[in-house]
Order: sequence, then structure tokens, then C-alpha cells
Amino acid sequence: MSTASSDAAAQFSGRQQSALQRVQNALHLYPWISPLVILILSFIAFTILNPRFATAGSMGLLIQQMAIVAALAIGQTLVILTAGIDLSVGAITVLAMMVMATLAKDGGMPGLLALIIGVGLATLAGLLNGILVTRMKLPPFIVTLGTLSIFTAIALLYSGGSSIQASHLPAFLNWLGKGFSIGGLRLTYGVLLVILLYAVVGFVLSQTAWGRHVYAVGDEPEAARLSGVPSRRVLLQVYTVAGFIYGIAAWALIGRSGAATPNAIPTANLDSITAVVIGGTSLFGGRGRLIGTLIGAIIVQTFAFGLSLAGVNQQWRLLAIGLLVIIAVSIDQWIRKVK
Repeated sequence: MSTASSDAAAQFSGRQQSALQRVQNALHLYPWISPLVILILSFIAFTILNPRFATAGSMGLLIQQMAIVAALAIGQTLVILTAGIDLSVGAITVLAMMVMATLAKDGGMPGLLALIIGVGLATLAGLLNGILVTRMKLPPFIVTLGTLSIFTAIALLYSGGSSIQASHLPAFLNWLGKGFSIGGLRLTYGVLLVILLYAVVGFVLSQTAWGRHVYAVGDEPEAARLSGVPSRRVLLQVYTVAGFIYGIAAWALIGRSGAATPNAIPTANLDSITAVVIGGTSLFGGRGRLIGTLIGAIIVQTFAFGLSLAGVNQQWRLLAIGLLVIIAVSIDQWIRKVK
């Protein structure tokens, strides 16, 4: 076919698409567009409801509160891209945090060594999830539901269910809670670490062969296997890397909370999954971008923070987040029908 004929065919095909179909195609190519629109509209709405929402002080607090969920959502994104799900996010993070804090309490161990052990333990917990999924071929939902209870129990037994305040911990473990101000906007080193994690993992997903393999395993696992992708090994690596990220998030959580407590993040599982889904990553795997997850995490915290400033009680806040999740999944189902 000549170039002129190809151009004519493309033009004819374009004329056949309705405006709605063009939107559908755009969202399929760039799944982060819809959460970005929601975020912008949310900022406008909450600023109208309470002008204090848009102040530098409020934005700094929002970003600090969002950072932990955003960090956990990185690992959750990796898992969901492979068509899995991780319900043990919060339990692994709390376990790593309590191990770090208990080992380093009152000078018992140098902070750096306690951090390495805590992150290593979280990585091993992720590896265990991966082994159960890939070697024993158990559903990720069932595996992580089981390890959620196991890791939670271990954390409670190890720590005795008691909290450890920042004053009993070495400065190194508390360091990520410190920060600096830009005008009236205060940022912590923990926020900068989370941004760095997004940059590194985002680059790996978009620019490396391993990242392409992650998408391939989530999109069509059998086709990926037949094309030479080591699907089981990729899955095992995904859960292991996710565990490592949860361990880093545990360090950031100590700095953010100013303490290590077994009840630090009771809604971590729901919040991380919500951020990923709202961010445009498909629960069926194979589609999504990490930038969308970051936007989703900001949306989750924006709604919680904005509704709180507006004087809306907790029940209505939960209702709003639930509606967002249902809308996001509905949009995903619609986008997946693109031809």
C-alpha cells in the first residue's frame, strides 16, 4: 500500500471514531490522565470549601501525611501490575519498624545496623510471599491474607504490643522525620526519600527489560512465558522488591510518627490499594504507570485532609473514598474494552 493510501486509511479510521472513543484511547495510552483531572478538581473544590486548604502550611502537612502511603503504594503497584495483590503491606511494614526500634532502643544497637536488619527482614517477608505464590502456586490474595495475620502476630509478640518513643531511639532512625522549609512549605527528608524511590522504580519499570517483563507477566502470563520471559522468577523478584520497599517505608514511618508502635498504620492495606487503583493501574495487571500511583496517593490524602478541614465526619470521608474506588475500577473496565 502506498504512503498516500495509508494516510487516507488513517484519516478514514480517525473519522470513524467518536469523541468518546478518542477519550477512551487516550486513557488507555495515558492512564494517569483521569486521576490527574480528579486531583485538580479536588484541589479546586476543597479550596472553595475552606481557603486554608491551599496554604503552604496545609500543603506541607498533606505531603508529609501522604508520603508513607505513597511509599507503600510503590510496592503495591509492582504486585498489582502482575495481576496480584498484597494484603500484607501494613503488617510487613510494622514488623520491620518494630524490629528496627526494639533492636536500637536505648543504645542497644547502632541505628544503621538496626535499619539493615529491619529492611532485610521486610525483604525476606516479601520473598516468602513470592515463594508461596510462585512455587506453591497459591493465589496472591490468599497468600498475603495469611501472611497478614502471621506478620502482625509476630510484630505484636516481638514488641510485646508496646510503643517505643523517639527519645529512646538513635538519631539515625529518627532522621527522616527532620526537614526544611521552602517559604511556608515544610518538607521532611522522608518525603525526599519517597520521591527518590518513585524516580528509581519508575525508571526501572519504563526503561529496563525487567520492567517490560513485569508488564508482560501481568498482561498475558502464558504468552510472556512462551516468548521466553521467566515469569516465575519475575514474580518472585516483584514480591521481594516490594518487601524491600516496605522496609524502607518502615524507616520513614518512624521519622513521621516520632515513635514505633504496632498500631501505626491500621489502614495501610486499604490506602495503598486505593492509591494504586485510583492512579489508573489495572487490577487485572499489565497496565498502569507509577506516576498515576503517586497522583492516586495524593488524591487519597487530599480527600481525607480536605474533608477534615471542611468539618465532614469520618463516615462521610470513608464513603467518598469508597465511591472513588468504584468509579476508578469502572473506568478501568471501560478502558480495557478499547480496540
